Amino acid sequence: MKAVILLFFIFFSNIMQSQTVSASSPNKNIKLDITLINGSAYYNIFYSKDEFLAKSPLGLTSSLGDFSKGLKMINHINSKINESYTLNHSKVSKVIYKANEIKCTFTNTANDTLHIVFRITDRDVAFSYIIPENGKGTIDCTINKEITGFKLPAGSTTFITPQAPPLSGYEKTKPSYEEEYTREQPVGIKSRYGLGYTYPALFHLDKKGWLLISETGVSHNYVGTRLSDASADGIYTVAFPQEGENNNKGAVTATAPLPMQTSWKTITIGNNLKPIVESTIATDLVKPLISSTKIFDTGRASWSWIVWQDASCNYNDQITYIDLAAALDCEFILIDALWDINIGKEKMAELVNYAKSKNVGVLLWYNSNGQWNTAPQTPKDRMDTSEARIKEMQWLQQIGVKGLKIDFFGGDKQTTMKLYHDILTDAAVYGLTINFHGTTLPRGWERMYPNFMTGEAVLASENLVFQQSFSDRYASTATIYPFTRNAVAAMDFGPVFLNSRLNRNPNEGTIRRTTDAFEMATAVVFFSPLQHWGLTPENLKEKPKYLFDYLKKVPTVWDETRFIDGYPGKYCVIARRKDAKWYIAAINGEHNKKTITVNLPMLKGKKTAVIEDDQGLGSKLSYKDFGKNTTFDLKLSANGGTVIYMQ
Repeated sequence: MKAVILLFFIFFSNIMQSQTVSASSPNKNIKLDITLINGSAYYNIFYSKDEFLAKSPLGLTSSLGDFSKGLKMINHINSKINESYTLNHSKVSKVIYKANEIKCTFTNTANDTLHIVFRITDRDVAFSYIIPENGKGTIDCTINKEITGFKLPAGSTTFITPQAPPLSGYEKTKPSYEEEYTREQPVGIKSRYGLGYTYPALFHLDKKGWLLISETGVSHNYVGTRLSDASADGIYTVAFPQEGENNNKGAVTATAPLPMQTSWKTITIGNNLKPIVESTIATDLVKPLISSTKIFDTGRASWSWIVWQDASCNYNDQITYIDLAAALDCEFILIDALWDINIGKEKMAELVNYAKSKNVGVLLWYNSNGQWNTAPQTPKDRMDTSEARIKEMQWLQQIGVKGLKIDFFGGDKQTTMKLYHDILTDAAVYGLTINFHGTTLPRGWERMYPNFMTGEAVLASENLVFQQSFSDRYASTATIYPFTRNAVAAMDFGPVFLNSRLNRNPNEGTIRRTTDAFEMATAVVFFSPLQHWGLTPENLKEKPKYLFDYLKKVPTVWDETRFIDGYPGKYCVIARRKDAKWYIAAINGEHNKKTITVNLPMLKGKKTAVIEDDQGLGSKLSYKDFGKNTTFDLKLSANGGTVIYMQ
């Protein structure tokens, strides 16, 4: 009898120590378990019965209580989300968002309350913490640390970028999400600088499939987080900003009024890369923060700086590039740094008027501030305070400037996130579009702000000019971006180069390794509502007219995006639709020829043009009428590409 009682006691004790609730995706392919074990919360994710994330920690510590231990699960509520929304400058235009939600309520030893909200779609799992009003008269809450973790299966490999040290890089402007991606590096290897990794983080789970971790829903209310290096047991945890970021200005914690909600951590999964390319989770979980009656135009831009560099920022060269924009039917010209010194405000007004006469809008570069780095490029000290910003934006609106490229932010602290928010909010009042460089990852901003267009947050095309080594491996790098950085937000890489050498002097500069057809394909493969092209005036004389006929038509925003085929570092094939017309683009990331057979059902019965590789770096144009058979052999040269588009 005593033995029976003892067994019953052990059984009952284990039940009390462990408590699990579950939820699944609408199609039942994804299963989520949330478990409380000895007062600590964990979660597991399964896809098609395979474990994609093993037992991973949940919780946080805050000024209102410790929610990392001593927890009790009070209740959980299951509900369904069924919403639809539109986007006017994204990779898709109409979204139907269906998710199952489970909201778990926990209390700690002091009887403080924490909600953890999970949402599960057929391709994503996302979660966020909410600290509700506590009835004690407390107004603000500070989150000191998240316990959030991600335990990847053994044998997984990574495509992730390391976090850079504060005040490193060019003129102490880092961190700025501009590091090289790992390439199938085993999980658990220490990051290059020992500071963890930035989002988005792509993991290949061997034969199980793929998993992408990212973050969304950050404005002035939170910090931008990252992943730590993996622990000894293989868990990557969420890390907050470093003290030295933004030149040691601002707290590394996050403070907001109650009820306080953290950012959403997002996990996109599948047995192939299709869910990752097509996911809209970054915008699904957020709502518009501001509204505006202004019209914010998207489109293509000429850009002298990328090849002609600083010396081109003068009045006459910008006239030349306005004419280039007009010849290519571009909507904009981007005039980069030092325009305030080399051109001046009075002459800039003349340039804007000249551009307007050519039906070209002007975009202007600004330094984000003069405090957080030693970058000398001007104009600066005009975007970091409300008074300076409004004064400058009033002038910009008065002369007819369409948008701004703002550079050199250097951190993820809440004070920096507030600056992003304030710039976007003020710029919307004055009808200005915004493109951020030297920047953090955009986290849902395409839906949150009507005037946010794009951001860098990637090792971008300037490195083709600065480093031959980057140019040598560019084709391979380009095939990683659609599955990582560009999968979660617009990416201003600055593609499409036709110069053999990337310099104003044709006998100097780095040597381009990619084919002309590859460069045409990047206009589709890389998504950005503003595309700043690396074309020069000489290209119009040197290259076939059909390349520019294509570039005059290719959209920069899309109604639909589909993954066709690909593997990071090797090749990528993506299809995008605007209105009734499809564009299919393929790039080869390897130094050997390859043929990829794809099925393109969207082209059934359609007449198309095909730009593909020819001899050397050159291209050729052909036409194909697709009938019932919609298979196609993509014949790609080394570092080559193909574009198929409806006429």
